[in-house]
Amino acid sequence: MGKLLFATTNPGKLRELRELMGGDLEVVSLADLPPLPEVDEDQPTFEGNAEKKARAYAAASELPTLADDSGLCVEALGGRPGVQSARYGDSDADRIRRLLKALEDVPVEGRRAEFRCVLCLAKPIGEAVLELGRCEGRILFAPRGANGFGYDPVFEVAGGSRTMAELSSVEKSAVSHRGIAFRKMRPHLLALGGAGHR
Repeated sequence: MGKLLFATTNPGKLRELRELMGGDLEVVSLADLPPLPEVDEDQPTFEGNAEKKARAYAAASELPTLADDSGLCVEALGGRPGVQSARYGDSDADRIRRLLKALEDVPVEGRRAEFRCVLCLAKPIGEAVLELGRCEGRILFAPRGANGFGYDPVFEVAGGSRTMAELSSVEKSAVSHRGIAFRKMRPHLLALGGAGHR
């Protein structure tokens, strides 16, 4: 079985990818390897950050590496928090509080938002491929649901009445930005199986 490094320390993201892969690849995280030099996510786009991480960790680990950059883009906030989504506060609860505070005077019809995820798969020899996933919805006035992580409790998925945090893991992967990006990336990942890391 081929081995894939998922360049994350986020246990929620790692769990999602392992569920989505279903055992077709051995997925390891940065926490499973000896310490590698940290990559600064200083690019202005999701694409730039994902590719920078994937290429750097692939070179350092000598493993094919999948990296993601994802975030919440809120129309009324000019696309923010965007690439700063993970740095919008010190914890999930803090980030949600800051987001709701920024939107407190915005009526329901003006709270459109979308989650975006860019996945980049890079090999140690330098090949890289990128895939994008989007999930549209709106920001609620208060959190609902106990599943998921990040902004999931305040993001109501378009076309339904539930937040991302009210969906099961199977339901979430069917509609989420990361699930959509992953399904686009899956053929590239399966091509790694049994081929070693070169």
